Amino acid sequence: MGIGLVDPILPAIAESLEATPTETEMLFTSYLLVTGLAMFGTSWVSSRLGAKKTLLIGLGIIVVFAAAAGLSQNVESIIGFRAGWGLGNALFISTALATIVGAAAGGSASAIILYEAALGLGIAIGPLLGGLLGHLSWRGPFLGTAALMAVGLIAIIVFLNDDADASGAGRPEPTRLSAPLRALRQPALAVLAGASLFYNIGFFVLLAYSPFPLGFDALGLGFTFFGWGVALAVTSVFLAPALTARMRRTTVLGIALPTLAAVLVAGGFAIDEPGWLVVCIVVGGLVLGVLNTVLTECVMEATDLQRSVASSAYSAVRFLGGAVAPPAAAELARLIAPSAPYFAAAGSVLVAFLIVLFGHRALRRVNGAPEPAAVEAEAITVGDAA
Repeated sequence: MGIGLVDPILPAIAESLEATPTETEMLFTSYLLVTGLAMFGTSWVSSRLGAKKTLLIGLGIIVVFAAAAGLSQNVESIIGFRAGWGLGNALFISTALATIVGAAAGGSASAIILYEAALGLGIAIGPLLGGLLGHLSWRGPFLGTAALMAVGLIAIIVFLNDDADASGAGRPEPTRLSAPLRALRQPALAVLAGASLFYNIGFFVLLAYSPFPLGFDALGLGFTFFGWGVALAVTSVFLAPALTARMRRTTVLGIALPTLAAVLVAGGFAIDEPGWLVVCIVVGGLVLGVLNTVLTECVMEATDLQRSVASSAYSAVRFLGGAVAPPAAAELARLIAPSAPYFAAAGSVLVAFLIVLFGHRALRRVNGAPEPAAVEAEAITVGDAA
């Protein structure tokens, strides 16, 4: 739920704290930049501390910095606290799924089904709750996130056993700090990371810039991105696995990336029609759900590297791409036209498509058999945790 809780209050923050749209978009940049950089080291940390401690540290950091953001008096402070929040986010999302599968008492398959359902529900409800809380005050979603993460932290302390007891296999083999950077030397992983960098620019223009041209209040934005979250969750959990069971993963990417570019172009033309722009945002969510899952599935299959290392390397580059997009979109809107960010984002997504197209030889391995349930859920986790 914490993923989309803050999105509906961006215009309210800009108005209440007398910040420009570009300054407000830096809330995403500081968060994503630190998340991306920290992802290079999360596999090193979790392999030494163990999953439970890593989860608790990550959640504890989020609680502290989300609460501090909610109590801030200026946008500069919020930007700084969002950076600390990003560190906690990196530690949490890199460890969550492995812990859940390892701790399953009634079999991993049933646990994964419940987990996917909870994840999808959270992605959808987060923006709606953010809109409801933001309707009262822009501070509400920040404090709401802190409260939600505190509940998660307490639940882990009370219900999750120690690592060895939960997994039955003890801690994983410690990894080298340089492992994710070295992983990017693999051609397949490099192609996927490059494509994800440009794809994520489109993702975050749609997510982080759209609240400004829509012109809705916090409640209206909450309902809009509730629809976006439902669309993304449904296609992540149901449509993406169905497509990859029938088509090669690279084929799915070759269809979905140009489709997303077309949706972004449509959003640019609908910039003065809020109703049509809402439609573009929700349809974009449908495509994003497929792309998030399939791209991360490809990462899981692309190399013989430890999955946590490959995921950390890929996610680090992906989040860095997302960090660039929000303030760049705001500046394009200021310097050129409100529609310019959507057209630029469409171009960026097409670059991602060309990277996949021309790198197809390096991606032969990703077109293997459908993933087992545990890996499918891992793809959904990492893909939707942006």
